[in-house]
Amino acid sequence: MLTKKQKNKKSSLFFINKEREPLFSKKNRALLSDPLDDNNPITVQVLGICSALAITVQLKPAVVMTISVMAVMGASNVIVSLLRDLIPNRIRIIVQLVVVASLVALVDQILKAFAYDVYKQLSIFIGLIVTNCIVMGRLEAFALGNGVWKSFLDGVGNAAGYGFILILVAFFRELLGSGKLYGYKVIPEFIYDLGYQDNGLMLLSPMALVTVGIFIWIQRARNRKLIEKN
Repeated sequence: MLTKKQKNKKSSLFFINKEREPLFSKKNRALLSDPLDDNNPITVQVLGICSALAITVQLKPAVVMTISVMAVMGASNVIVSLLRDLIPNRIRIIVQLVVVASLVALVDQILKAFAYDVYKQLSIFIGLIVTNCIVMGRLEAFALGNGVWKSFLDGVGNAAGYGFILILVAFFRELLGSGKLYGYKVIPEFIYDLGYQDNGLMLLSPMALVTVGIFIWIQRARNRKLIEKN
C-alpha cells in the first residue's frame, strides 16, 4: 500500500496534482510572466548578456535563438525534474550538463537540416547554449526541487524573458542600423531622399550593450522596486 505522500509524489510526476491546483493557477502563471518583466534574466538578473551582444545584429537569428533556447530549457527542465530523486547530489551538475548538451546537439542538427542559412549565422552560439548560465541556473535553482509541470513553465518562462530582450534589441539594431527588419527593407526610399541615413554604429557589438542598458534604465524607471537600495 502506498502512503498518501507517496501517492501525491507519484501523481505529481505526471502533471496530476492531488491538491487540485489548476494547471494555470496564479502561481503557475507567475512562472511564465515574471521573467518577462520583474525577474527578467537579462535586465534584472543580468545573465546571458554575451548572446545579447553577439546575435542581435539581425532579427531572424535572434528569433531562431529564442526558439532554440525555449526548446532546450523547457525539455531540460522536464527531464531533470523527472530524474531529480534519482540523481546523486555529487554528480548533479554533470547530469545536468549531459542533458543540456544532448538537447543542444539535437537542436543544432535540426537547424542544420532545416534552416541552414540561419545555422551558419548562429554558428558557435547554438553550441554555447550548453554554457548559458540561464539554462544551468534554472535547472539548479528550480527543476531539482519542483515538479514537472512547474519546471516546464519555469523553463519556458525564463527562455521567453531572455528571448524577449534578444528580439527587442535585434529589432532596433537592424531597423536603425540597416533600415531592414527580418532582412526586408522597411524604411521607404523617400525617407532616405530627405537626408536620412542608416546608423552603422547600431551594427557594432558595443551598441547592443548600450541598447540593453537603455532597456534596463527604462524598466527601473517604470518599476521602482527593481532599483537596488544601498
